[in-house]
Amino acid sequence: MTAKIESAMVMGAGIGKRMRPLTATRPKPLVRVAGKALIDHSLDRIEAAGIGHVVVNVHYLADALEAHLAAQRRTFTIAVSDERGQLLETGGGMVKALPLLTGDPILIVNSDNIWTDGPQDSITHLARHWDDAKMDALLLVIRQASATGHGGKGDFHMDPAGKLSRRKPGHIAPFVYTGIQLVSRRLLEDAPEGAFSTNILWDRAIAAGRLYGLSHMGQWFDVGTPAAIAPTEAALSGV
Repeated sequence: MTAKIESAMVMGAGIGKRMRPLTATRPKPLVRVAGKALIDHSLDRIEAAGIGHVVVNVHYLADALEAHLAAQRRTFTIAVSDERGQLLETGGGMVKALPLLTGDPILIVNSDNIWTDGPQDSITHLARHWDDAKMDALLLVIRQASATGHGGKGDFHMDPAGKLSRRKPGHIAPFVYTGIQLVSRRLLEDAPEGAFSTNILWDRAIAAGRLYGLSHMGQWFDVGTPAAIAPTEAALSGV
């Protein structure tokens, strides 16, 4: 059954240390890539998927990001989850934003990656593969060899049914997390307080056999450093 995604969260609160010096004067979501702010690439995809409400968390140079969001003319409404007082990391940020988010499951998107769709819209592809009876989270993953601009040894193994497990120390895993996921509100039940990583929630879901993946069929670009911008722009110019 296709899930109805009512709302999405875009993670926009990071300090952007790896993107320096470009983030000396602007938050990372406002760094421009291929003619627009990084966050606008994500917002374009969310709008194309027909989602009606978006929450963006803010911390570093929050006023600039809020002003950018206020100037948006979109088919969805935008709310801000304010983390000026404390940066809550990915997991804590999701917990704080939860009262502003509607529906179940919820789309969560990192603001420092860009993707193109394969044969179908990637967000719709996730929604069609959501199975509430067996999933607490469904992560869009991509094969390591196709993860443009991404280093490392991979994040996950995925079995034929789509169930995810962690890369073992000293080994290489074939799949990389794209920063795009559907999560059930169940994933956030009894979550830690304050700042914490989503990895804690994922590990809990893995232990319960409820963390799943779906292979991305399009292109994906990790745009976390200044050096990644030019190759990403060159690749997107041919799309």
